[in-house]
This record gives sequence, C-alpha cells and structure tokens, in this order.
Amino acid sequence: MGATQRRAGRPRTAVLDRRRIGEMALELVDESGDFTLPELARRLGVQTGSLYHHVDGRAGVIELLREQISDRMDPVPLETHPWDVAMEAFFRSYRAVFAAHPRVVPLLATATIRSPEVIAAYDKIAAKLADSGIPVGRTMEILTAMENFIIGSALDLAAPEVMWEIPEGVEAPNLAAALAAQETSTDRAERAFEVGMATLLDAARAEAAASR
Repeated sequence: MGATQRRAGRPRTAVLDRRRIGEMALELVDESGDFTLPELARRLGVQTGSLYHHVDGRAGVIELLREQISDRMDPVPLETHPWDVAMEAFFRSYRAVFAAHPRVVPLLATATIRSPEVIAAYDKIAAKLADSGIPVGRTMEILTAMENFIIGSALDLAAPEVMWEIPEGVEAPNLAAALAAQETSTDRAERAFEVGMATLLDAARAEAAASR
C-alpha cells in the first residue's frame, strides 16, 4: 500500500476570518476585561502575525469587538418605527447587549468608531432625528447624551443593589431623607433607567415639536 498523499493547495475552509477573531476577542474580554494579540492568537491556534492579515493590530480588533456588540443589537425598529419609538427600542437593545458584556465598555468607549456596520446604524438614527424636525446641529449632542446614559445604565446593572450606605457618624440628612423616601430599594437600576430614558426622550420630543 502506498503512502497517503497530502492534499495540495489551500484548505477549503478558512482557518481564520474576521468574525472568528472578533468572537474570540469578545470571549477573552468577557473573561478578563482585556486582550493581547499574542493571547488572542494562541486561543485561535495561529501565529500572532496571522492576525495582521485580517486586522490592523489592536485597534482593528477593537473595531471587531464593536461589530460583535452591534451584531447583537436589534436594528429592526430603525427601519419600521416612528423616530422616538425607534430610538427607544434601539437603545433598550443597546443597553441589554452592553449589560451582557460590561467589560467591553472601556475598550469601546475610548476608541474612535470606524466600524462600517456601526456607522450604518447610527446613520439611520441620524435620519430618524432629521425626520423628526430636530436641527442637524443637535443630532450628535442628542445621540451622545443617549449613548452616555445607556452605557452608564448598562454598567449600573452590574453594580450592587444597595449603592448608597452612609457611614456612622457622617451627617448627610438630605441624602438620608431621599434614600428613605424611595418607594422600594429593589430594582434600583431598572427604575433609574426608566426615569432617565423617559426624561431624555421627552426632551427630544419637546425639541422636535419646538423645531416644527
């Protein structure tokens, strides 16, 4: 019997692609809060240099992380709903995804957005705001305010249920009264989110109405 011949040419299935890199990077960040290119390559079973055929170093991997997060959001409301309903639904989805992957927030919040998929989604939101009558000069301020609130709210879901504890001997009567006046101490993050979301949307609706 002759020796088994090796197949010539490249393998039919790509060993590495951008999606696989992004998925593994997100897995690493979920575990430890960060990633390195050598560790990412090791997890993928390739040499570090192989990553550079698909991404532009660390910055490129961060954009893949952004795409992974974006892929988990629900873009449908941006296509079918009125502007304010669409924004609320999209940002609720945004919060849910970041709450599931809170350790990725510092990496994305400190990097310039270049992902085509993310830019396309935000272009649709900008179009919705333009349709509402809000001046284009206010678009990025409103979007940034919403995004900042949503990211903070997502992180708040990972915080302790009891966030305020006044130490013995510390005088803070007004804060103490406010804490005591809460309807309930449970679901603190959810209740705060609903108040904040309603306040921001009401402000945007008022500005849209005034502009019209």
